[in-house]
Amino acid sequence: MRSSEDKEAGRFWDKVIKGPRPGDCWIWTGAIGDDGYGRFWQNVAAGQRMWRAHRFAVALVLGGGDLSAHDKVRHESCDVPLCVHVTDGLDSHLVLGTTADNNRDRSEAGRHANMYSLRRSGGRRRDQAAHSRELRDHLLAHGWDDDFRLLLAGYSPDQEALF
Repeated sequence: MRSSEDKEAGRFWDKVIKGPRPGDCWIWTGAIGDDGYGRFWQNVAAGQRMWRAHRFAVALVLGGGDLSAHDKVRHESCDVPLCVHVTDGLDSHLVLGTTADNNRDRSEAGRHANMYSLRRSGGRRRDQAAHSRELRDHLLAHGWDDDFRLLLAGYSPDQEALF
């Protein structure tokens, strides 16, 4: 019989679709929060614990099963909230970092919240959740096709080509 940790890990990975190429994102297909990040509920003695999916993936692979509130998980090679691609090698999309690292990443990507960035982003937080749900729903319905790659890059498959 599998241990409860193995069952939780199996339940988690059952909700992940890995891209066909080694460097592709691994997309969370379970619940999505209003911030656009995946949600995973872990069964614990006191009931359930809610995790952001990318944090749970890092805890499984790198953190020995748990992370502290001070551990920041950074999307180092992608900026996809649903990505849970974590390995202990160079191909990992997720890495542990500091608050300073995370703030620098956020600022460089224009995700920091101030009146100027919010105007430029057009309320990116709301759009991010809708985009994450669109990605998940497309991937579940059609698989990892060319249209999914366009959606992942932030383009609409219905958008006309310029050239």
